[in-house]
Amino acid sequence: MLHICGMKSVRHICLLAVTIAAVACGPQRKIGQLKSGEVQARLSLPSESQSSLREIRLPDTVRDTLQVVDFEGHDMLIMNAIRDEDGEMVATDRLSAAVVTARFRNVAERHGRVGLEFQVTVPKEMQDSRWQLRLDPDMFMLGDSVRLDPIIITGRDYRKAQLRGYEHYRRFLNSIITDSTRFINKAALEIFIERNIPEVYAFRNDSTFVSDEEFESAYGVTEREAIDHYTFLILKRWNSRRAGRRDIMFHRYVKSPIVTEGIRLDTVVTSDNGDFIYNYVQTIDTRPKLRRVDIVLSGDIREQDKRIYGIPRSEPLSFYISSISGLADRSERYLKRIVSRKVEANTACYIEFPLGKWSVDPELGNNPEEIGRIKANIRDLVLNETFDLDSICVEAYASPEGSVKSNESLSARRAGAASEYFALYADRLRDSLEMNKGVQLSLGDAGAPPEDSPAISFKGRSGGENWLMLDALVDDDSELSDNAKREYDNIRATYSDPDIRERAISRTSSYRHLREKLYPRLRIVKFNFFLHRKGMVKDTIHTTELDTVYMRGVSCLRDHDYETAIKLLQPYKDFNTAVACVALDRNSTAMEILSGLEKTAAVDYLYAILYARDGDDRNAVQHYIHACAAEPSYIHRGNLDPEISALIRKYDLRLDNS
Repeated sequence: MLHICGMKSVRHICLLAVTIAAVACGPQRKIGQLKSGEVQARLSLPSESQSSLREIRLPDTVRDTLQVVDFEGHDMLIMNAIRDEDGEMVATDRLSAAVVTARFRNVAERHGRVGLEFQVTVPKEMQDSRWQLRLDPDMFMLGDSVRLDPIIITGRDYRKAQLRGYEHYRRFLNSIITDSTRFINKAALEIFIERNIPEVYAFRNDSTFVSDEEFESAYGVTEREAIDHYTFLILKRWNSRRAGRRDIMFHRYVKSPIVTEGIRLDTVVTSDNGDFIYNYVQTIDTRPKLRRVDIVLSGDIREQDKRIYGIPRSEPLSFYISSISGLADRSERYLKRIVSRKVEANTACYIEFPLGKWSVDPELGNNPEEIGRIKANIRDLVLNETFDLDSICVEAYASPEGSVKSNESLSARRAGAASEYFALYADRLRDSLEMNKGVQLSLGDAGAPPEDSPAISFKGRSGGENWLMLDALVDDDSELSDNAKREYDNIRATYSDPDIRERAISRTSSYRHLREKLYPRLRIVKFNFFLHRKGMVKDTIHTTELDTVYMRGVSCLRDHDYETAIKLLQPYKDFNTAVACVALDRNSTAMEILSGLEKTAAVDYLYAILYARDGDDRNAVQHYIHACAAEPSYIHRGNLDPEISALIRKYDLRLDNS
């Protein structure tokens, strides 16, 4: 069937077709420009005047000329000047660049943190009211990559479509029944109750509570069963299914959710008559060996729920990090120490002896563990590469029961028995070690060890009754009452004769506890090891060793852990201590430390930073000139520290060309 339109309708159709074609052509033309590389989002560095991270603020009163003293003591003028057409030097003000084309910048670390600032520019040709641009900056450092918070630029029509989707979803949620009483045929239920159980229906206008048991006794069914009978089950099931489709319907209506978290910026562009520029500032914690950070930009363009273009990665912006810690003096520091030839060490073990006996029973009580520990100590000392073991003094102690004389004799015998026991072990150990070395002993030597492996001398000595240890055990015993401890202390102070003292203690109520719990612990054998350093002839020598505490402080300083560095370096009050103070803006303390140090290029440079912070340009420039004259590497370093670079820009300090 052929339908002929009127001319007016034809004109309307033509105009509509032209409009649709024009609208469709716009985005396609923009996509074509993007694919050809004619138009791209770009990363750039803000100019100094635009930067929000200008750590060094120049004083309001600008002095274009400074009179300073150079490294050789001569007066010199520092001018912000240029040479005019007649060859004369005239002072001038230099304007900051409005556009920065460099792909790198030096940034300074302060307090262990670095601020990275860059601009994200989206040209107007890349913007469209139906598009959403998602721009993802990626940060690369020390082989790791970190995706920073994205920037989202949303067109006006794109946002309208998002909001329409949310509105459709809201209507869907409103259609879900949340009031459970709407599923009950309340009218029919009320008629049922009124006709069949009027006594229950009477409670309708009564505040008296009707329990489920009363309801059931009146008609033989529970309230729940009656309600279920008059419930619109189909409606309830339909509503339940609808509620279960919340997630499905959200994704159906909301094609592109509005992101509210984890983004740096979400802005709606209402017109496309100009470039969009966003100043992005990212602060990071520094790490050991972190010298450079690269920023790369990528992203995509979306129309409704479709990704229509992937924005390729940009050329990287590079930030080179300078740190105050780079000024640290890495020289090793040593301590003077007096080394003695002879060295003494001691330990104690609890060897148990049968009552009144002195022979060593290696299987009695805890003896296997205690004897094994002493043998391990002897073996370690024999094998020590620094010391030779000369002799071992074995001192045995007894508990107070019995007479002092008998206890002296008993402890002496126990010391002798322990000496013989461990001397036998030491001889066997020495022989075993010599055999492992492949030493062949001649018959004439009768098995004697070689001269470079002398026998270890053991000496036994009686320690007598161990009253000092008993005092400590009583004081620390939590099972003894305060009265029992005071009673013991009084007896201890009253009787100087050990035998009378022990008899007095035996009459106290706590004696059984002392004898059963504490006395066995007094029967110890103490070992004193006497050694000398191998190859050392003199009794004492003076030597130096690395100051490990100081070097750990320097390591913390280089790793930007300034708080720990100051704690470790504070006692030294040297140049590295001053560097740590400067890093934490403790400028007065740093000045005080520097005033006591020998003047060097490094000290001058640190002075320059401190004076610049204080607004004293004259002293800052003078110390910087002195530092560069003594050590030319500070000429380049000055561009890395914001305090010095501000002076270089302000006074045009081109020391490398002077």
